[in-house]
Amino acid sequence: MTLAPVSFAAAAPPPAAGTATRTITGHLETGAADFVHLPVEVPPGVRQIAVSYSYDKPAVPAGVPGNSCDIGIFDQRGTDLGSAGFRGWSGGFRTSFEISNGEATPGYLPGPVEAGTWHVVLGPYQVAPQGLNYSVQVTLTFGDPGPAFTPRYPADRAEGRGRAWYRGDCHLHTVYSDGRRLPEEVAAGARAAGLDFMVSTDHNTSASHGIWGPLAGPDLLIITGEEVTTRNGHWLALGLPPGDWIDWRYRSRDGAYPRFVRQVRGSGGLVVPAHPYCPYVACQFKFGYQGADAVEVWNGPWTYDDESAVDTWDGRLAEDLRAGRPWLPAMGNSDAHSVPQVIGSPHNVVLADDLTRQQILAGLRAGRSWLAESAAVQLAFTATGHGRQVGIGERLTVPADAPVDVTLTVAGVPDGTVRLITDEGQLHQQALPASGAGTVVWRTTASLASYVRAEVRHPLADGTPGQGNTMGPALPFGPMAALTNPILLSLQ
Repeated sequence: MTLAPVSFAAAAPPPAAGTATRTITGHLETGAADFVHLPVEVPPGVRQIAVSYSYDKPAVPAGVPGNSCDIGIFDQRGTDLGSAGFRGWSGGFRTSFEISNGEATPGYLPGPVEAGTWHVVLGPYQVAPQGLNYSVQVTLTFGDPGPAFTPRYPADRAEGRGRAWYRGDCHLHTVYSDGRRLPEEVAAGARAAGLDFMVSTDHNTSASHGIWGPLAGPDLLIITGEEVTTRNGHWLALGLPPGDWIDWRYRSRDGAYPRFVRQVRGSGGLVVPAHPYCPYVACQFKFGYQGADAVEVWNGPWTYDDESAVDTWDGRLAEDLRAGRPWLPAMGNSDAHSVPQVIGSPHNVVLADDLTRQQILAGLRAGRSWLAESAAVQLAFTATGHGRQVGIGERLTVPADAPVDVTLTVAGVPDGTVRLITDEGQLHQQALPASGAGTVVWRTTASLASYVRAEVRHPLADGTPGQGNTMGPALPFGPMAALTNPILLSLQ
């Protein structure tokens, strides 16, 4: 939906100095377009563009959505999907922003304010039955543009340990979208959590990419990314080349999602559906998993929607292996926005050849990883048979009747419960002692199990261990402490 243009040309002050302001008001009915474009004709000689907005929030009956409206802006290069004209997005987190050549409000991209038709974009994702009245004020400041902003992107490599297990949180937010932590606070939090790497995933913008360079270091690899927040679910674009932006202005019915999947994967990044069962508006993932590289099955503190995500992932795992298709690895991330949300709870522990962007992404893509609630949890998981041993994300090919010994060693989960799960469901369960450390060994064959994965659970809220038996369905278990990707078993 594009409205009539707003022009500054007739009353523009001399280019040397001064400001000019225009106010646009309007009304949107229930069922309005997802995105409403307000064209602004920007004359030459502008140093800064500033935008503020407001909208009414009338009372609505219980259970009826009230008004909620996002905002962003595109410059004279256009508003087409994936356009280079993107200059920033703050969702509903801010009521105003400014852009100039040398600086911009977090979430927005610094750069010249060139003449032409810019578009302020409103995103009315909830409209009350009474409709939504909005007011947008645009102020142009004239003068010399001043020096340009110089981005400082993070390095692709940190000081690793060669082929080793590296810990990292791949879903983090800052003040550059809807988080309340500064980037330096997020980097400090990642270090405090014992992480080796982190991925910056602010909503719908690449604006933070150019500030991470000084915050990375030999001890912390910082990878650039984005959380792509559509009306039909959220997905993570992990490992984007610094400065790359992924569009989000489509629904599953529009057929645009595969285009942006190709963009991310073509640049070497990963496509990861995020919190697919999140109960909030527009959060549940509706695009399907074709083209995904992994799926986020654990998001922040363990809740019922994580249980649903793991169950769906496990069912899909068995289906993919049966059909001979590539299987989808699981991931876990904190999605931390603000205090008291804990950075690194949970996170991924990835087997990679070195601590580089390329090798970390390769380990995640291959499923050579397990999920931990914190760095206090330690785990090793292997399968041994017919003279070979493999680990998480790897395949063991053995004769049908050859015994396969599955070994899980864990520490850091006092009074926890270990579950070993195959395509038949849970086939082994064992309690951990009060020390939280123990080793579980279980024997199977490739004829009985096409994969084996492990879960380590905390006791239930009342302090009792998880219940269940190996001959029937398990009764409820406590929150997840660790979850592995599968070891695959194949017949020779």
